[in-house]
Amino acid sequence: MIIQKTSSSRLESFDQENYSFGDHFIDHMIICEYDNGKWGEAKLMPYGPLSFSPANMTFNYGQACFEGMKAYKDKDGQVFLFRPRKNFERINKSAKRLAMPEVPEEVFMKGLKVLMDVDRAWIPYGEGRSLYIRPLIFATEEGLKARVAHKYMFAIVASPAKSYYTAPVSVKISDYYSRSASGGVGFAKAAGNYAAAFYPTQMAIEEGYDQIIWTDDATHEYFEESGTMNVFVRINDTIYTPPTSEKILDGITRDSFIQLAKHKGLDIRVEPVAVKTVLEAQKNGTLKEIWGVGTAVVTSVFKAFGYKDQRFELPVLADEDSYALTLKKALVDIQTNQAEDPFGWRELVERNILETV
Repeated sequence: MIIQKTSSSRLESFDQENYSFGDHFIDHMIICEYDNGKWGEAKLMPYGPLSFSPANMTFNYGQACFEGMKAYKDKDGQVFLFRPRKNFERINKSAKRLAMPEVPEEVFMKGLKVLMDVDRAWIPYGEGRSLYIRPLIFATEEGLKARVAHKYMFAIVASPAKSYYTAPVSVKISDYYSRSASGGVGFAKAAGNYAAAFYPTQMAIEEGYDQIIWTDDATHEYFEESGTMNVFVRINDTIYTPPTSEKILDGITRDSFIQLAKHKGLDIRVEPVAVKTVLEAQKNGTLKEIWGVGTAVVTSVFKAFGYKDQRFELPVLADEDSYALTLKKALVDIQTNQAEDPFGWRELVERNILETV
């Protein structure tokens, strides 16, 4: 690995109490370029802009995917990653679907850990705080012919993070727009998936909602995801979440919630969630909770949902009565080294990794 450290850290000028999600970046980044059919040597370098032509094939044809993951710091200053190899596996699954080269495990994992070690001072400690990490792969070739690119870049950037949503949100169940379709790229973290979601989300915001619950493209009768999150529904004391498919992202937080629920002996079922089932449960009083989960937010509790021209308020539960918040606390306690990790999810970032690189 090539090491090029900054001569002056920006940390002293960073207001650690007054910042927004994704607006500030740590001192360094990881870059690795693909050309002539192979990946080159990874480089740690100062964070900053890169120069690309407007004819860059990513801008024109959308070959780009990314991951979202976090690093956490405990009270002793130790740094932990959460299930990072799942992110490695998923970014390559996305890359393959977009006809991009898969990044080698050594480049991904070594680059990730070197970056976390070098910039560990940027990782905040405290409730709801973490370092949000964004690995990404994108085409860098200059050209306007619609074909697979021959040049790519793998990069890792990171940003200090506080709680994404600080209060419950309201969501609109989509009865027209879909996030993805059969045979498409819904299971991949393709950049274009997010761009296509912005317009219908903006429409929902104009109606007074914060996000959308996406439904299937064929019938709009079944839940798929909510905004950029996987979705969970609690009816009586049973939790339901849709099974993953080629249209639904295999969320790492989602999988962690499922495993934690089983570990706690909760009744959780991975099966299709019908809109009509949720509406019936709302009507007869058995609908207790709906929530979304994802890396950035961890858990977003919903206070209300809309369907067509109706709005329905959800019960307000005490924290100890909420399955969503109970599972969130259990997950965060593992991530931040405040609880035992029976699953082996937490991965320590050793100090002074550069000495072995």
